[in-house]
Amino acid sequence: MRQAVVAGNWKMHGTRQLVAEFVQKFIDRQQLGAEPSQVQTVILPPVGFLAELSDGLRGTHLATGAQDLHTHSKGAFTGETAGSMIRDLGGSWVLTGHSERRQYQKETDRQIANKFVAALDADLCPILCVGENLEDREAGRAEQVVTAQLNTALQTIGIKRLAAGCVAYEPVWAIGTGQTATPDQAQQMHHSIRAALGVLDESVAQAMSILYGGSVNEKNVEAFFKRRDIDGVLIGGASLNVEQFVMIVDVVAAAVASR
Repeated sequence: MRQAVVAGNWKMHGTRQLVAEFVQKFIDRQQLGAEPSQVQTVILPPVGFLAELSDGLRGTHLATGAQDLHTHSKGAFTGETAGSMIRDLGGSWVLTGHSERRQYQKETDRQIANKFVAALDADLCPILCVGENLEDREAGRAEQVVTAQLNTALQTIGIKRLAAGCVAYEPVWAIGTGQTATPDQAQQMHHSIRAALGVLDESVAQAMSILYGGSVNEKNVEAFFKRRDIDGVLIGGASLNVEQFVMIVDVVAAAVASR
């Protein structure tokens, strides 16, 4: 069975007080024996909070990571964060190619692929984000766009190294908008991604965890996770609230148990 993953991206939100409250509530939950170990859970805070969050969650099943990294391991790159620094701060996961960085920082598929490789070299688990915008969706180009993003990245990463991370499908039009792809739309795209991977290596395709991200919350996550090619979720705002986050984890854990 593929690894179920619930990853929370805090984006540019949070305070030290939020970190402290989140840690305490999560530890209290674990002490009640309510934390499901069959789901890989991850929180990706702003890097300035990563060490404090990682230290606070040490000993729990909740992993931490960063929202981005640089392609180089060190150097004169003001304001950037190397994968080795994320590791030193206690992180073990990292996002690559999130749609907001594609849009605002103009990151290319090649740059994103290089970041994925840099993450692997730093012994981090990278999540490769792919997704189409509303114009592409309405024009019927959604699968073509996502497959092109994936294939361009694979030219650098290689199918075997991709297997050390995850892929996240995030329709750009459904991020922070309140809109969501329907479970059937998400399943169709996840199936397309898996099929594209299968052309290169069927065993990798079947083992790859593919996450869905796009206005996911505790009310709609079950419908997505019931689809056979959806292995987890990448959530945004809901991950800032520990009660909502753990409710999502609980729903996914129950779905895993019923598969």
